[in-house]
Amino acid sequence: MENVLRFEHPEYLYGLIVIPLLIIIYILICIRQNKQFKRFASTEMREYLVPSYSTRRRNFKFVVFLLMVSSLILALANLQSGSKMEEVKREGIDLYLAVDVSNSMNAEDIAPSRLERSKQAINKLISDMKGDRIGVIVFADKAFVQLPITTDYTAAKMFLSTVNTSLVASQGTAIAEAINLAMRSFSEEDHSKAIIIISDGEDHENDEAVKAAQEAAKQGVKVYTIGMGLADGAPIPEYNQYGHQVGYRKDRQGNTIITRLDEQMLQKIASAGNGLYVRASNSNVGLEKIYDDINKMDKSEIETKVFTDYEDQFQWFVAAALILLLIEIFISSGKKEWERKFNIFEKKDENIQ
Repeated sequence: MENVLRFEHPEYLYGLIVIPLLIIIYILICIRQNKQFKRFASTEMREYLVPSYSTRRRNFKFVVFLLMVSSLILALANLQSGSKMEEVKREGIDLYLAVDVSNSMNAEDIAPSRLERSKQAINKLISDMKGDRIGVIVFADKAFVQLPITTDYTAAKMFLSTVNTSLVASQGTAIAEAINLAMRSFSEEDHSKAIIIISDGEDHENDEAVKAAQEAAKQGVKVYTIGMGLADGAPIPEYNQYGHQVGYRKDRQGNTIITRLDEQMLQKIASAGNGLYVRASNSNVGLEKIYDDINKMDKSEIETKVFTDYEDQFQWFVAAALILLLIEIFISSGKKEWERKFNIFEKKDENIQ
């Protein structure tokens, strides 16, 4: 039986960054104190002027303090051990979400923006998933796999949070390439498969996108589309390097560019792909409606292995921190009473001799 270790809250491990900072501060303080002392007496005189002073004790006490802080941080992160491997059988489909990241998706006719509203809806969809495998593709002029197909919903949300319009440098709306990439990226296993295109639909190669959807449908993969944007359209915000809006995108004549939803083209793609088209609004993106239709598809058995029965191990680090605290209290910066007594006994022995 294999044993696996993990941290329940790995984000707390970033707290360990404070350790090297404390070391640097401690060194600087020691240097400063030595310089100040040398103004009044030589190093050799320190033992006579400050008999309770001990460099070794001070350094040892600081090391104990660092170990105590590290133990508390590790306790907060909560190390867990999993000793039981369980084979979990899941039924679901393989789903690729193809998200448009062209600059027009920054338009704010769908609040807070077309792209941000899409991400919010996808995040909620992932939270509602049970057993289905999901992948994420981003596209503008080119298409890229942002997340390969997986059942790790936590990873899916993490990768989704990084999606923005700067992921693809060249502009465009390569829907056909996104569909073809999803088809190539699906596993060869015999599962029901679907693709959801989330875009404002401003594609200059409409025929290619429709052909790609038709080819996908021939291979049993349904293609759905969601139109992000309102009929009246909206200007495209421009941002500076600090993320602050500095105006709106303009054409060569200086006129503000208005981006509009190409609903007709997205409807054609969904029809060719045997899927549905839904137009998003400020109140509802439409992913739930599409997912309800996807759930009617035959679901295949997906086998995954996961570790279960994790046991918390934080108490060991708490105990270590308490022991180190006792040691730190025991070791004061001055000489201990037992040390003074020991020195007295030594002097008495010398007198007797």
